[in-house]
Amino acid sequence: MDTAPAPEYASTPAPTHAPAPDHACPPTPRRTRPAPGHVHVWLVRPPLAGPPAGGPAPRPSGLSAAELRRAASFAHPADRVAYTTAHTALRHLLGGYLGRPPAALAFVREPCPGCGGPHGRPAVVQADGPPPLHFSLTHTRSLLAVAVAPRVIGVDVERLPSAETVEACARALHPGERAELEAAPPGGRRAHFARLWTRKEAYLKALGTGLSRHPRIDYLGSDLRRRPARWAVLDLPAGPGHAAAIAVPGDRPEHVTVRRLTAEPPYGDAGQATDPGSTITRSSR
Repeated sequence: MDTAPAPEYASTPAPTHAPAPDHACPPTPRRTRPAPGHVHVWLVRPPLAGPPAGGPAPRPSGLSAAELRRAASFAHPADRVAYTTAHTALRHLLGGYLGRPPAALAFVREPCPGCGGPHGRPAVVQADGPPPLHFSLTHTRSLLAVAVAPRVIGVDVERLPSAETVEACARALHPGERAELEAAPPGGRRAHFARLWTRKEAYLKALGTGLSRHPRIDYLGSDLRRRPARWAVLDLPAGPGHAAAIAVPGDRPEHVTVRRLTAEPPYGDAGQATDPGSTITRSSR
């Protein structure tokens, strides 16, 4: 699977003073926070090609020194582009929700629920005032997603895997999931596996353990009664060639709104005039 490694965030509280705004950043559109029971999901397709050979790379907008180092560490240009696009989009989206410049945001890691170490869920440092805003980020070379909610959330996106990848990774699934995968029509196994895997990764991200908790432990298959108690895990529309899912603790969200964005700052909504279906609202009722 091609989900990139977890980002580098500080594991200790960030300084209370904000860094100077990056004046090269385009203005970030102000966004209304999701209401209780609502989830916002933003999808972005990273540019498929990097800069021309020998040409300058696009300047990331508002990224920290740690994020720039991580971006530079990727050997494949497509991975660098995907990482840079994902973290730039995250900063612009959260900046819009919080009313702060993208470069002024600071991130920390919450304690791991398994061992207490500083490698749990990522969180954005927020001033006292409104209730905390929670987020989750996922990216592949061809699609990224940012999920935002007033409660803990996990999101995952995956490209449909090859048949060989399905065969190799199926052994990591819960026995009940493997049985469902084996019963799926041969032509639908790749999509079925991708749905299983995105549910699983979204749940483990929201749980705060990530894949340090073995994927075989938890059942995220088609039988809702067998899924983890007191959790809601939902498939999302991600377009042809991808699967996506979110996970939240507690009741199923009343509304999940999925929007596609342009691939450049300030990340305005894409296709408002030509693609009225780019915003999808689901209700649990």
